[in-house]
Amino acid sequence: MKLALIGYGAVGRAVAVLLERYRRRFPFRIVAIHTARHGTAYDPRGLGLEPVFGPPAASVREFLERARAHVMVELTPLNPLTGEPAISHIRTAFELGLHVVTANKGPLAHAYASLADQARRAGVQFRFESTVLDGAPVFNLVRHTLPGVRILGFTGVLNSTTTVVIETMRRGLTMEEGIEAARNMGITEADPGYDLDGWDAAAKTAALANVLMEARVTPLAVDTKGIRRLTPERLAELASKGKTVRLVSRARRTGSAVRLRVRAEVLPENHMLAAVGGTSNLLLLHTDLMGTIGTVCLKPGVEQTAYGILSDVADLARIAS
Repeated sequence: MKLALIGYGAVGRAVAVLLERYRRRFPFRIVAIHTARHGTAYDPRGLGLEPVFGPPAASVREFLERARAHVMVELTPLNPLTGEPAISHIRTAFELGLHVVTANKGPLAHAYASLADQARRAGVQFRFESTVLDGAPVFNLVRHTLPGVRILGFTGVLNSTTTVVIETMRRGLTMEEGIEAARNMGITEADPGYDLDGWDAAAKTAALANVLMEARVTPLAVDTKGIRRLTPERLAELASKGKTVRLVSRARRTGSAVRLRVRAEVLPENHMLAAVGGTSNLLLLHTDLMGTIGTVCLKPGVEQTAYGILSDVADLARIAS
Protein backbone atom coordinates (compact mmCIF):
# COMPACT_ATOMS: atom_id res chain seq x y z
CA MET A 1 0.00 0.00 0.00
CA LYS A 2 1.13 3.54 -0.74
CA LEU A 3 1.05 6.06 2.12
CA ALA A 4 0.78 9.86 2.08
CA LEU A 5 1.87 11.52 5.34
CA ILE A 6 0.69 14.87 6.60
CA GLY A 7 3.34 15.87 9.13
CA TYR A 8 6.88 14.58 9.41
CA GLY A 9 7.98 15.14 12.97
CA ALA A 10 9.30 12.54 15.40
CA VAL A 11 6.43 10.09 14.82
CA GLY A 12 6.52 10.41 11.03
CA ARG A 13 10.26 9.79 10.97
CA ALA A 14 9.84 6.81 13.28
CA VAL A 15 7.26 5.37 10.87
CA ALA A 16 9.72 5.80 8.00
CA VAL A 17 12.48 4.12 10.00
CA LEU A 18 10.25 1.14 10.86
CA LEU A 19 9.28 0.73 7.22
CA GLU A 20 12.92 0.85 6.17
CA ARG A 21 14.03 -1.63 8.84
CA TYR A 22 11.18 -4.10 8.41
CA ARG A 23 10.48 -3.81 4.71
CA ARG A 24 9.58 -7.49 4.28
CA ARG A 25 7.23 -7.44 7.25
CA PHE A 26 5.58 -4.15 6.30
CA PRO A 27 5.49 -3.89 2.47
CA PHE A 28 4.24 -0.31 2.47
CA ARG A 29 5.74 2.75 0.78
CA ILE A 30 5.65 6.41 1.79
CA VAL A 31 5.13 8.10 -1.57
CA ALA A 32 4.37 11.66 -0.41
CA ILE A 33 4.88 13.88 2.64
CA HIS A 34 3.31 17.28 3.26
CA THR A 35 4.51 19.56 6.06
CA ALA A 36 3.80 23.10 7.16
CA ARG A 37 7.47 23.82 7.84
CA HIS A 38 9.52 21.99 5.20
CA GLY A 39 7.24 21.86 2.18
CA THR A 40 6.06 18.85 0.20
CA ALA A 41 7.86 15.80 -1.21
CA TYR A 42 6.70 13.17 -3.72
CA ASP A 43 8.17 9.98 -5.15
CA PRO A 44 5.92 7.19 -6.45
CA ARG A 45 8.78 4.71 -5.93
CA GLY A 46 8.97 5.57 -2.24
CA LEU A 47 10.65 8.40 -0.31
CA GLY A 48 13.80 7.87 1.72
CA LEU A 49 14.35 8.74 5.35
CA GLU A 50 15.57 12.23 4.42
CA PRO A 51 13.22 13.32 1.65
CA VAL A 52 13.98 16.35 -0.47
CA PHE A 53 11.14 18.80 0.07
CA GLY A 54 9.96 21.15 -2.61
CA PRO A 55 7.49 24.02 -2.44
CA PRO A 56 4.42 23.22 -0.34
CA ALA A 57 1.29 22.01 -2.06
CA ALA A 58 -1.34 24.72 -2.32
CA SER A 59 -3.79 22.62 -0.32
CA VAL A 60 -4.17 19.21 1.27
CA ARG A 61 -6.56 18.27 -1.54
CA GLU A 62 -3.93 19.11 -4.15
CA PHE A 63 -1.33 17.16 -2.17
CA LEU A 64 -3.48 14.04 -1.91
CA GLU A 65 -4.59 14.17 -5.53
CA ARG A 66 -0.98 14.30 -6.70
CA ALA A 67 0.22 11.69 -4.18
CA ARG A 68 -2.10 8.98 -5.60
CA ALA A 69 -1.79 7.03 -2.33
CA HIS A 70 -4.09 4.42 -0.82
CA VAL A 71 -3.86 5.69 2.78
CA MET A 72 -3.47 9.16 4.28
CA VAL A 73 -1.58 9.15 7.59
CA GLU A 74 -2.48 12.26 9.59
CA LEU A 75 0.27 13.27 12.06
CA THR A 76 -0.28 16.95 12.76
CA PRO A 77 -0.08 18.30 16.36
CA LEU A 78 -3.07 18.15 18.68
CA ASN A 79 -5.46 21.06 18.89
CA PRO A 80 -7.59 20.01 21.89
CA LEU A 81 -9.95 22.98 21.55
CA THR A 82 -11.18 22.32 17.99
CA GLY A 83 -9.47 19.25 16.52
CA GLU A 84 -8.51 21.30 13.47
CA PRO A 85 -6.91 21.27 10.97
CA ALA A 86 -6.75 17.48 11.34
CA ILE A 87 -10.52 17.05 11.01
CA SER A 88 -10.54 18.90 7.68
CA HIS A 89 -7.56 16.86 6.43
CA ILE A 90 -9.42 13.63 7.22
CA ARG A 91 -12.64 14.81 5.58
CA THR A 92 -10.72 15.69 2.42
CA ALA A 93 -9.11 12.24 2.33
CA PHE A 94 -12.50 10.55 2.67
CA GLU A 95 -13.90 12.71 -0.14
CA LEU A 96 -11.06 11.46 -2.34
CA GLY A 97 -11.68 7.83 -1.43
CA LEU A 98 -8.61 7.32 0.77
CA HIS A 99 -8.38 5.27 3.93
CA VAL A 100 -7.16 7.27 6.93
CA VAL A 101 -4.86 6.41 9.82
CA THR A 102 -4.22 9.09 12.43
CA ALA A 103 -2.23 9.50 15.63
CA ASN A 104 -4.09 12.75 16.37
CA LYS A 105 -6.71 12.35 19.10
CA GLY A 106 -8.36 15.70 18.30
CA PRO A 107 -10.60 14.40 15.49
CA LEU A 108 -11.89 11.56 17.68
CA ALA A 109 -12.49 13.95 20.56
CA HIS A 110 -14.41 16.47 18.49
CA ALA A 111 -15.96 14.75 15.48
CA TYR A 112 -15.68 10.97 15.70
CA ALA A 113 -19.33 10.13 14.95
CA SER A 114 -19.53 12.30 11.84
CA LEU A 115 -16.10 11.17 10.60
CA ALA A 116 -16.96 7.51 11.08
CA ASP A 117 -20.23 8.06 9.22
CA GLN A 118 -18.45 9.85 6.38
CA ALA A 119 -15.93 6.98 6.11
CA ARG A 120 -18.76 4.43 5.89
CA ARG A 121 -20.53 6.41 3.18
CA ALA A 122 -17.26 6.73 1.24
CA GLY A 123 -16.53 3.01 1.56
CA VAL A 124 -13.18 3.57 3.28
CA GLN A 125 -11.67 2.73 6.65
CA PHE A 126 -10.77 5.01 9.58
CA ARG A 127 -8.11 3.82 12.06
CA PHE A 128 -6.56 5.53 15.10
CA GLU A 129 -4.81 3.06 17.42
CA SER A 130 -1.95 5.44 18.28
CA THR A 131 -4.17 8.25 19.59
CA VAL A 132 -4.54 7.24 23.23
CA LEU A 133 -2.05 4.64 24.47
CA ASP A 134 1.03 5.04 22.24
CA GLY A 135 0.06 2.21 19.92
CA ALA A 136 -0.88 -0.35 22.57
CA PRO A 137 -4.10 -2.12 21.50
CA VAL A 138 -7.22 -0.45 22.82
CA PHE A 139 -9.60 0.18 19.93
CA ASN A 140 -8.42 -2.90 18.02
CA LEU A 141 -8.69 -4.92 21.23
CA VAL A 142 -12.37 -4.06 21.51
CA ARG A 143 -13.02 -4.26 17.76
CA HIS A 144 -11.44 -7.66 17.21
CA THR A 145 -11.63 -9.52 20.53
CA LEU A 146 -14.66 -8.30 22.48
CA PRO A 147 -17.71 -8.97 20.30
CA GLY A 148 -20.96 -8.04 21.98
CA VAL A 149 -19.27 -6.52 25.01
CA ARG A 150 -20.63 -3.19 26.26
CA ILE A 151 -18.16 -0.73 27.74
CA LEU A 152 -19.67 0.65 30.93
CA GLY A 153 -16.79 2.97 31.76
CA PHE A 154 -13.03 3.24 32.01
CA THR A 155 -10.25 4.42 34.30
CA GLY A 156 -6.82 5.42 33.10
CA VAL A 157 -3.54 7.22 33.57
CA LEU A 158 -3.19 8.50 30.03
CA ASN A 159 -0.87 11.52 30.16
CA SER A 160 2.84 10.77 30.59
CA THR A 161 4.02 14.36 30.87
CA THR A 162 2.15 14.99 34.11
CA THR A 163 3.51 11.75 35.60
CA VAL A 164 7.08 12.79 34.77
CA VAL A 165 6.47 16.28 36.18
CA ILE A 166 5.01 14.85 39.41
CA GLU A 167 7.92 12.43 39.83
CA THR A 168 10.40 15.25 39.23
CA MET A 169 8.70 17.49 41.80
CA ARG A 170 8.66 14.65 44.33
CA ARG A 171 12.47 14.83 44.16
CA GLY A 172 12.27 18.48 45.22
CA LEU A 173 12.69 20.05 41.79
CA THR A 174 10.38 22.61 40.21
CA MET A 175 7.47 22.14 37.84
CA GLU A 176 9.49 23.88 35.13
CA GLU A 177 12.30 21.36 35.59
CA GLY A 178 9.74 18.57 35.33
CA ILE A 179 8.43 20.00 32.07
CA GLU A 180 11.97 20.20 30.73
CA ALA A 181 12.58 16.57 31.68
CA ALA A 182 9.43 15.53 29.84
CA ARG A 183 10.34 17.69 26.86
CA ASN A 184 13.76 16.01 26.66
CA MET A 185 11.96 12.66 26.49
CA GLY A 186 9.95 13.98 23.55
CA ILE A 187 6.58 13.35 25.22
CA THR A 188 5.13 16.83 25.77
CA GLU A 189 2.52 18.36 23.54
CA ALA A 190 3.73 21.24 21.37
CA ASP A 191 2.24 23.44 24.10
CA PRO A 192 3.03 21.74 27.46
CA GLY A 193 0.15 23.67 28.98
CA TYR A 194 -2.17 21.22 27.25
CA ASP A 195 -0.58 18.52 29.44
CA LEU A 196 -0.46 20.44 32.72
CA ASP A 197 -4.01 21.77 32.48
CA GLY A 198 -5.43 18.38 31.59
CA TRP A 199 -6.43 19.14 27.99
CA ASP A 200 -4.45 16.26 26.51
CA ALA A 201 -6.00 13.84 29.01
CA ALA A 202 -9.45 15.35 28.41
CA ALA A 203 -9.05 14.88 24.65
CA LYS A 204 -8.05 11.24 25.18
CA THR A 205 -10.97 10.77 27.58
CA ALA A 206 -13.43 12.22 25.08
CA ALA A 207 -11.91 10.14 22.27
CA LEU A 208 -12.26 6.91 24.23
CA ALA A 209 -15.82 7.76 25.26
CA ASN A 210 -16.82 8.66 21.72
CA VAL A 211 -15.42 5.52 20.13
CA LEU A 212 -16.10 2.94 22.85
CA MET A 213 -19.23 4.36 24.48
CA GLU A 214 -20.88 6.36 21.65
CA ALA A 215 -20.78 9.42 23.88
CA ARG A 216 -20.78 12.15 21.19
CA VAL A 217 -18.94 14.63 23.41
CA THR A 218 -15.98 16.99 23.09
CA PRO A 219 -13.16 17.68 25.57
CA LEU A 220 -15.22 20.64 26.79
CA ALA A 221 -17.68 18.13 28.29
CA VAL A 222 -14.95 16.54 30.43
CA ASP A 223 -14.85 17.87 34.00
CA THR A 224 -11.15 18.70 34.03
CA LYS A 225 -8.63 19.92 36.56
CA GLY A 226 -4.92 19.61 35.87
CA ILE A 227 -1.82 19.66 38.07
CA ARG A 228 -0.92 23.38 37.94
CA ARG A 229 -1.55 23.87 41.67
CA LEU A 230 0.76 21.06 42.77
CA THR A 231 4.00 22.08 44.49
CA PRO A 232 7.11 20.16 45.57
CA GLU A 233 6.14 20.91 49.16
CA ARG A 234 2.68 19.38 48.76
CA LEU A 235 4.10 16.29 47.08
CA ALA A 236 6.71 15.93 49.85
CA GLU A 237 3.94 16.11 52.44
CA LEU A 238 2.01 13.37 50.62
CA ALA A 239 5.16 11.26 50.27
CA SER A 240 5.64 11.36 54.05
CA LYS A 241 2.21 9.70 54.31
CA GLY A 242 2.95 7.07 51.66
CA LYS A 243 0.87 8.82 49.00
CA THR A 244 1.39 10.40 45.58
CA VAL A 245 -0.61 11.99 42.76
CA ARG A 246 -1.62 10.88 39.27
CA LEU A 247 -3.72 12.62 36.63
CA VAL A 248 -6.57 10.12 36.29
CA SER A 249 -9.20 9.90 33.55
CA ARG A 250 -12.56 8.35 34.45
CA ALA A 251 -15.76 7.60 32.55
CA ARG A 252 -18.97 5.89 33.60
CA ARG A 253 -22.45 5.44 32.25
CA THR A 254 -25.24 7.04 34.28
CA GLY A 255 -28.53 6.07 32.70
CA SER A 256 -28.48 7.34 29.14
CA ALA A 257 -25.56 9.73 29.77
CA VAL A 258 -21.80 9.29 30.07
CA ARG A 259 -20.01 11.22 32.81
CA LEU A 260 -16.36 12.10 32.17
CA ARG A 261 -13.69 13.65 34.34
CA VAL A 262 -9.94 14.23 34.58
CA ARG A 263 -8.47 14.90 38.01
CA ALA A 264 -5.14 15.02 39.82
CA GLU A 265 -6.00 12.30 42.35
CA VAL A 266 -4.19 11.57 45.61
CA LEU A 267 -3.44 7.83 45.74
CA PRO A 268 -1.56 5.40 47.98
CA GLU A 269 1.88 4.76 46.51
CA ASN A 270 1.03 1.06 46.11
CA HIS A 271 -2.22 1.76 44.24
CA MET A 272 -2.40 0.25 40.75
CA LEU A 273 -2.79 3.69 39.16
CA ALA A 274 0.13 5.13 41.14
CA ALA A 275 2.39 2.25 40.10
CA VAL A 276 2.37 3.58 36.54
CA GLY A 277 5.53 5.69 36.43
CA GLY A 278 7.58 7.60 33.90
CA THR A 279 6.17 7.39 30.39
CA SER A 280 4.09 4.29 31.19
CA ASN A 281 0.30 4.35 30.81
CA LEU A 282 -2.60 2.24 32.05
CA LEU A 283 -6.18 1.88 30.87
CA LEU A 284 -8.87 -0.23 32.58
CA LEU A 285 -12.09 -0.98 30.71
CA HIS A 286 -15.15 -1.72 32.82
CA THR A 287 -17.48 -4.00 30.86
CA ASP A 288 -20.76 -5.87 31.22
CA LEU A 289 -19.57 -9.34 30.14
CA MET A 290 -15.84 -9.37 30.92
CA GLY A 291 -15.71 -7.39 34.15
CA THR A 292 -12.69 -5.11 34.24
CA ILE A 293 -9.83 -5.73 31.84
CA GLY A 294 -6.82 -3.56 31.16
CA THR A 295 -3.93 -2.60 28.94
CA VAL A 296 -0.59 -1.40 30.27
CA CYS A 297 2.07 0.20 28.10
CA LEU A 298 5.43 0.21 29.93
CA LYS A 299 7.81 3.04 29.08
CA PRO A 300 6.62 3.54 25.50
CA GLY A 301 8.50 5.81 23.15
CA VAL A 302 7.94 7.23 19.71
CA GLU A 303 8.68 3.79 18.24
CA GLN A 304 5.58 2.37 19.89
CA THR A 305 3.44 5.20 18.53
CA ALA A 306 4.88 4.53 15.08
CA TYR A 307 4.15 0.83 15.42
CA GLY A 308 0.52 1.60 16.27
CA ILE A 309 0.25 3.43 12.96
CA LEU A 310 1.80 0.52 11.09
CA SER A 311 -0.51 -1.94 12.82
CA ASP A 312 -3.45 0.09 11.56
CA VAL A 313 -2.06 0.15 8.02
CA ALA A 314 -1.45 -3.61 8.21
CA ASP A 315 -5.07 -4.07 9.28
CA LEU A 316 -6.23 -2.03 6.29
CA ALA A 317 -4.05 -4.14 3.98
CA ARG A 318 -5.57 -7.31 5.44
CA ILE A 319 -9.10 -6.02 4.81
CA ALA A 320 -8.21 -4.99 1.27
CA SER A 321 -6.60 -8.33 0.37
